[in-house]
Amino acid sequence: MKLGIDIGGTFTDFVLFNQENKQLYFAKTLTTYPDPTVGIFNGIKEIEQKFGFPVKNMDGIVHGTTLVTNAVIERKGAKTAFITTKGFEDVLEIGREMRYDIYDIFLTMPKPLVPRNLRMGVSERVDIHGNIVTPMDENAMESLASTLEENGIEAVGVCLLNSFANTSHEKALGDYLSKNVPDIYYSLSSEIMPEIREYERSSATAMNAYVQPITDKYLKDFETQLRKSGFEGNVNIMISSGRLTTIDGARKSPIHLLESGPAGGAMAGVFFGKHLGEENLLCFDMGGTTAKACVIYEGEPEITNHFEAGRVKRFKKGSGLPVRIPVIDLMEIGAGGGSIARVNNIGLLTVGPDSASSTPGPACYNLGGEDPTVTDADLVLGYLNADYFLGGEMRLSVEAARKAIEAKLAKPLGISIEEAAMGVHKIVNENMANAARVHVLEKGMDPRHFNMIGFGGAGPVHSFGVAKLLNTKRLIIPVGAGVTSALGFLVSPVASEKIHSHIMKLNDIDWKEVNTFLEDMTDDGYSFLEQSDIAKKDATVNRVVEMRYAGQGHEITIALPEGELNESCVAEIEKRFIKEYEFRYNRSIKGMAMEMVTWRVVVKGPTPEMKVKQFSAGVAATDAYKGTRKVYFEETGYLDCPVYDRYALKPHEKFDGPAIIEETESTTVVGVNSSVQVDNDKNIIIDLH
Repeated sequence: MKLGIDIGGTFTDFVLFNQENKQLYFAKTLTTYPDPTVGIFNGIKEIEQKFGFPVKNMDGIVHGTTLVTNAVIERKGAKTAFITTKGFEDVLEIGREMRYDIYDIFLTMPKPLVPRNLRMGVSERVDIHGNIVTPMDENAMESLASTLEENGIEAVGVCLLNSFANTSHEKALGDYLSKNVPDIYYSLSSEIMPEIREYERSSATAMNAYVQPITDKYLKDFETQLRKSGFEGNVNIMISSGRLTTIDGARKSPIHLLESGPAGGAMAGVFFGKHLGEENLLCFDMGGTTAKACVIYEGEPEITNHFEAGRVKRFKKGSGLPVRIPVIDLMEIGAGGGSIARVNNIGLLTVGPDSASSTPGPACYNLGGEDPTVTDADLVLGYLNADYFLGGEMRLSVEAARKAIEAKLAKPLGISIEEAAMGVHKIVNENMANAARVHVLEKGMDPRHFNMIGFGGAGPVHSFGVAKLLNTKRLIIPVGAGVTSALGFLVSPVASEKIHSHIMKLNDIDWKEVNTFLEDMTDDGYSFLEQSDIAKKDATVNRVVEMRYAGQGHEITIALPEGELNESCVAEIEKRFIKEYEFRYNRSIKGMAMEMVTWRVVVKGPTPEMKVKQFSAGVAATDAYKGTRKVYFEETGYLDCPVYDRYALKPHEKFDGPAIIEETESTTVVGVNSSVQVDNDKNIIIDLH
């Protein structure tokens, strides 16, 4: 048995897969603040009580968390110092000297995680080729150690100039720190992000150091509690690239956890797309705090190395701290079930991006929240069943929802409560559809050519509206839609990515040198997989290089030919580069030398295979029709809408919309002018007419 655990802003989701009977078991608990492990073990206890599976009988646990993202956004990391080559102490503040909004005269740039008084320089210099120009000043190391202790520093980021070409000075500093100030965490750029671009490398290293103490403590405590509970299996952590790392790997490089939850949703999209024969899918994931969209093209999500954390303006590219880590290319907006609706200062209805979260939560939770949210609007419209939220474990208050909407939305706008609620629902759908449309169009694709798969706690409630706005022909609501990201953890492979920047002209390459470092990177990957009991024979290797025309400032990624590289590979590499360049820019540059910049090797274990069915406790094989309730649709107003029990739906069952389909973890809203069918695996397929 294997358990996936996904901590979200409002709920913590659990999916247990039992290999013996091929069944899935789901659970959902409120995320607990400030200690999310309380919510985790609440859920584990629920699984044991509900299904009879104690944690000691489980073979593996895969976990994803928002801890790192929240620490960066809220600036709640450790007291961190930054050590760099003397004269480069201000690189974190200078950045790229670019304005992310050239028309904003009150522009606010992202504040560095390390203040100026804790950014220190050391005398040393390595050139671009790795040659030592100025040896490390050993006396300076002793002075730095004293300064760190005097200032009560908890973590240190070390990023020396050109250390990607020669790691000796950084390693010497790291060895000195570990021996002389062993209580201080340290991160070396040559281990965190060993590639060119000083600002991005400095930013990533400082951020890793900033979150390392809290992540280390959290994961250490989490593992300790698991072992005390009798769990003896492997623990893997979901990282931003849709791959799994070990718990030790996550403790060493926690910045790779920045987008771990959303990455799980994307990998679930890959899994369901494969089983449904849908190679091109638009994944739509809406939880309690945010909504995400991701393109699955030809069966795979796109991986990008351009990511920003802690943006000053959430939707302004360039307003955050850059982190060049591999991450699934996602679009994210502040629109979730807990997103707060209000009337702004010019009298318009707006929704989000701030969220009521799980504490105090939407007004209808009756936990102290007074602001109207998306969940309150959905409840008033009849989309949610007040007596069947979380399968009846949590009762919602329609009266509290109506009261909040009336006081803060309907009365100020001079409209009815239902009109205000529908306004909130429509605005959220429009915001998500617009963001998803732009995300797809920026890739040179047409959203009308993609079918959509909708999931997340609030996703199935809004997926139909978003799909309709995008002119999508088919909407898929998978089994376990309310906890799909946690399911995605269970179908993701363990993998290691090694990076090495080595700038060379394509026609001047020393192929012996290249083959040597590619082989070393591959061997490191095999060693990493062994920690998760994955044999070398079961691993696959993917080698790519980032290339550009000489003189350009950015690169595109090209797959390298298999086997040993030599001069006979030049023509094939050149051909692949031109093909990719023309695909992206519709042109190529004849007669211009090509340059290899950064080499990447991904060593990946096998992708877990699952042929699953959902466990349905206490559901008799009867008609899925539960009756009707008043539901408000824009086209019709209130009508008596049929309600179905998802667990009792049978394969190949068909009916027309509008309809409501209820399950413990979520609710699917099917609009008018549509038809529904259930496939062999009990996924819901909705065709929009």
